[in-house]
Amino acid sequence: MADVIGYKVVALLLLVVVSLLAMSFDIFPVLVASVITALTWNFFFIPPTFTFHINNAEDILLFLMYFVIALVNAVLTYKIREAEKKARDKEEKENTIKLYNTLLNSLSHELRTPIATILGAVDTLKENRYKLSVNDQTELLNALDVASIRLNGQVENLLSMSRLETGMLQLKLDWVDANELVYCVLQKLSVAAGNHKIIFEPNEQLPLYKLDHGLMEEVLFNILHNAILYTPLNSTITVKVLYNNEACEFIVSDTGKGFDTNELNRVFDKFYRSPNTKAGGTGLGLSIAKGFTEAHNGTIFLENNEQGGAKFTIHIPAQTSFINNLKNE
Repeated sequence: MADVIGYKVVALLLLVVVSLLAMSFDIFPVLVASVITALTWNFFFIPPTFTFHINNAEDILLFLMYFVIALVNAVLTYKIREAEKKARDKEEKENTIKLYNTLLNSLSHELRTPIATILGAVDTLKENRYKLSVNDQTELLNALDVASIRLNGQVENLLSMSRLETGMLQLKLDWVDANELVYCVLQKLSVAAGNHKIIFEPNEQLPLYKLDHGLMEEVLFNILHNAILYTPLNSTITVKVLYNNEACEFIVSDTGKGFDTNELNRVFDKFYRSPNTKAGGTGLGLSIAKGFTEAHNGTIFLENNEQGGAKFTIHIPAQTSFINNLKNE
């Protein structure tokens, strides 16, 4: 096509090639490409062809201009890439610092409070072992229990978020009884539930599901614990498990105040906490619940109940088998 488009247009095409290379490679190979394309243009396209000799001054000037433009283009494109990379690195560092500051601010209260409770209760028991009544000792032991569970929950959330962030999460799938799974979570929350009423009616018609028991337990724990933290005393929390199109579906609803419409898509963000809520929580629980659900190729959906309160629906596509079939296997 050189005879049709002319050798001057070929120079423009070669400059485009150099520009594309500069977008992908380091500075040295791009400079080498600039030199090679200049020599290639001279040897194959500038008359007389197949020689490095140039007859007229105009072509010499064009060749020199091409050579300079190609080098400048390579250097500038590389510098732009470097500037963009530095800007991205700076933005990532600022976001990381912001996340760490948010985390530290949250944990400064969330970890300090249960630790202070544990230390205070232990000191009281040690110093007044024989002076305290049985009721007082029981109250202190209950306080230790609640604080220990709270502290353990925060540490578990941090470890879980670390696994999600680093991509180290691997599912350990096994046959799981969904009813038993819910009972395990409710047992863990028996102390934290306090005056809240948690209703769960087991569905005996459910099949067994191939799930990661530990991860799904943490999903339900975080959602239920979130409901306990942010609903008024004496609220009712209902848990249901359904068999829906060969998928396991958990539904957790409460009779609290629900969420503002503009919050429904933000509550699963890391460290997000609803404004004007009481102290408690680091804003990691729902984010972890979403991450573990998506690790099962599932979805988690939040909406407000028509009669008030929030409703979480967790849909997990999973291999199923009824007990009779499993025995035959």
